[in-house]
Amino acid sequence: MNYLQKEGSATLAFDIIKVKDITTADIVKMASDAETIIFVGGISPNLEREEAKVNAPGFDNGDRTSIELPKAQRDALKALHNAGKKIVFVNCSGSAVALEQETRTCDAIIQAWYPGEQGGTALADVIFGDYNPGGKLPVTFYASDADIASDFEDYSMKAGKGRTYRYFTGQPLFPFGFGLSYTSFNLGSPKWDAKTQNLTVSITNTGDRDGADVIQVYIKDPNDTDGPSKTLRGFARVELKAGESKEVSIPMPADRFKLWDEASQSMKVKKGSLQIFVGDSSDNCKSLSIEL
Repeated sequence: MNYLQKEGSATLAFDIIKVKDITTADIVKMASDAETIIFVGGISPNLEREEAKVNAPGFDNGDRTSIELPKAQRDALKALHNAGKKIVFVNCSGSAVALEQETRTCDAIIQAWYPGEQGGTALADVIFGDYNPGGKLPVTFYASDADIASDFEDYSMKAGKGRTYRYFTGQPLFPFGFGLSYTSFNLGSPKWDAKTQNLTVSITNTGDRDGADVIQVYIKDPNDTDGPSKTLRGFARVELKAGESKEVSIPMPADRFKLWDEASQSMKVKKGSLQIFVGDSSDNCKSLSIEL
């Protein structure tokens, strides 16, 4: 092969590969002597990126036409499950993937995103219990394509069943703000102090391992029937020893209560009643009403 570059910069990249078709039966056979499978799957950033020149199933030049896990992976996980294997599924993706079937075929699911060069070490620490995870989802994970049936070229957040935790009217598979750890937590009833503009809530680590949880604060204008069901306006990450309790104070200054005002076409603090939701995800909250 001859290559000549006379001026400017250039990049030459190529792969030499051998393609071999592997069936689900082959996968099960290869794993025959394993009791537990760590299956790293998901979608590649080479597919999931702006203007990617790819037309694979589920993608259209970088745009996703389906949020379902690729069929080959779904079939492999199902076959391993049917073979009696315990499965830890590590999903790598930059956005939500519909994993409804995987909640039935896998014993554990870890959302790893695209973790970088130390990702393998971090995953090993979590899987083998050397680190107690406490991450929370920054997006809603829907159950299937049917939950977002309308095309995203329609930018309305209310299209179809609605989009994002603020407008979705269906039941999410994993809601915005959701995340598990190797311990458990219990939140008390939230209290609002109008003078200090602080929200306080007690939290207890009810498990037998040290860990961290993220208390999330959402607000809603109950008189705005066209507005979002809730909007995140505060949070606090709390680390607790096993069995430990803490009273947590989350500052909520006036500007955090600004919501869209249709009359003035601006964001403003509206006088009247307001709902506050406090929980460990957008779908698991305790509420109270306050007057502004």
